[in-house]
Amino acid sequence: MKIIKATFVLLLGLVLLVSCRTEDDAFIDPPIEEAITANSTVANLISRTTQNDGSPDNIIDNASCLSIQLPVTVIVNGIEITIDDEDGYEEIEDILDLFDDDVDSVEISYPVIVILPDFSTVTVNSDEELAALATDCVGENENDDDIECIDFQYPITASVFDENNELIDTITINNDEEMFDFIENLDDFVAVTIEFPIILILADGTTVSVNSIQELITAIENADDSCDEDDDNDFDDDDCESCSTSDLDAIFTECAEWTVDKLERDDEDLEDQFSNYIFSFSSDGMITASENGNVSMGTWEASGTTGNITVDIDIPDLPEFNDSWTLHEIEEETGEVKVDLRIGDDRLRFESDCATDDGGDVDDSVLVNALTTGDWYVNLFFDDVDETADFADYVFNFATDNTATATDDNGTTNGNWSTGFGDETDLELILNFGTGIPLDELQEDWDVIEVTDEIIRLRDISGDGTEDLLTFGRTPFDGGMGGDDLEAILADGIWFVASYTEDNDDQTAIYNGYEIDFESNGTVTASNGSNMNNGTWMVFSGGNQMALNFGTDAPFDEFNDDDWDVISVSPDEVTIQDVSGGNGGIDTLTLQKL
Repeated sequence: MKIIKATFVLLLGLVLLVSCRTEDDAFIDPPIEEAITANSTVANLISRTTQNDGSPDNIIDNASCLSIQLPVTVIVNGIEITIDDEDGYEEIEDILDLFDDDVDSVEISYPVIVILPDFSTVTVNSDEELAALATDCVGENENDDDIECIDFQYPITASVFDENNELIDTITINNDEEMFDFIENLDDFVAVTIEFPIILILADGTTVSVNSIQELITAIENADDSCDEDDDNDFDDDDCESCSTSDLDAIFTECAEWTVDKLERDDEDLEDQFSNYIFSFSSDGMITASENGNVSMGTWEASGTTGNITVDIDIPDLPEFNDSWTLHEIEEETGEVKVDLRIGDDRLRFESDCATDDGGDVDDSVLVNALTTGDWYVNLFFDDVDETADFADYVFNFATDNTATATDDNGTTNGNWSTGFGDETDLELILNFGTGIPLDELQEDWDVIEVTDEIIRLRDISGDGTEDLLTFGRTPFDGGMGGDDLEAILADGIWFVASYTEDNDDQTAIYNGYEIDFESNGTVTASNGSNMNNGTWMVFSGGNQMALNFGTDAPFDEFNDDDWDVISVSPDEVTIQDVSGGNGGIDTLTLQKL
């Protein structure tokens, strides 16, 4: 009996021991389906999502799998700049985009530290060494390993188990590099789990929560290739990260006529086939495509969230256009707008000469209120030559009933005025004082450049690109702004570029640190301590115009022009402006005295 009893007790103990152990193991063992193992599908997807993305600095190294550790010094078209953060890449692009007909170059000041896909680093001492490393990268816009359309939201907690399935460590992962290293070293652990839920960030900024390994796999696989990974060699060419459907609706419908600037399907360029087509987009989702009187009708629709817009086009007669395109870029310049759509390597880019600024920013009511209040005088009239003096004796008055008078010692000439819009958005002032000399020269549809209570500035660009200027002011013409005064002001002291816009694109930052010295002998120098730009300058046309020439010295060669219009002059600030004849673009330069 004792033996039987002892045996029973022993068996009972073993049963209890096994039962307790099994229950404990169930508590600490990682669920098999939630364990992450080396070289598994989920491990490979996490690794590809977290590896170092080398595409943001492609404008420097032309390699999407490499990145250069910041800060780095580069020489862009002869201008030396130091890049401290990713905002500096845009500064490089601004310099490269200054001119379309020059040869662009970005030279790296070596040595630099290059970060590889696995976050290891190597010191590089020459272009040749960098090119050798870049051979491991795929070409521009080719599919690469890294997944850039989804990111992890950190921190993430991981649990590590030993061979006895006992929890031995809990690890907090704070960034992509730590996650990448963790996945790369999975072989060091017996079993690993991560704590759910995990938050993932999609390319459009929205988030998704996943609660299992399978949901994580599905989310990453769905995100792969769902956005433009920007693996070309321009910086931030995807300018539609903040574009919305309403932005596209406004652009498409405000510009009445569009042409096909680019159409590429399956590596075949097709735009020449549609060179005579005019496209119109209506706000109700209709497309009209016209060619020599033949009209094809279709539909268009923009959908999606900010930064991730899909444009569906369906024109039954033109199947080459029909698809669900991704909005890649909206490029707005003076007198020109481009909408770039893409699907993988296929591209469709519409172009319009619809002006997006210049008088379009001047409110019609502001012009009418100023024009019909008080007397006006011609302070500038320029038609190939300065003819302002021809109007020196005239006083102009504009009535609210659209009649106008021009009065001088010989009497009053009656005329009329009206406002309108040219090229859909440019505000115009239409003047007509009959055929009498010299008032007949004012008969134009003038583009409105600027309106204040004290000044109305107008211009007219003819078909051959020549430019006429007309400025009304509150005080009579006194012989000009005073050439001697402007020359004396510029020659008295040191100046700097307070602002410079080219076709309304702000380029001021390029000139930060430069001091400009105008000498009375007609020479000018601009220096920032390391670069010296030498040029010449001249004031003419009664102080209404100015010429600058810096030869080929960048970046001041951008200012080279022999007919800058003098807009305003004070002892401490001078503003000049140039209107490009061909496209109506406006360059505005403001100098301030140090």
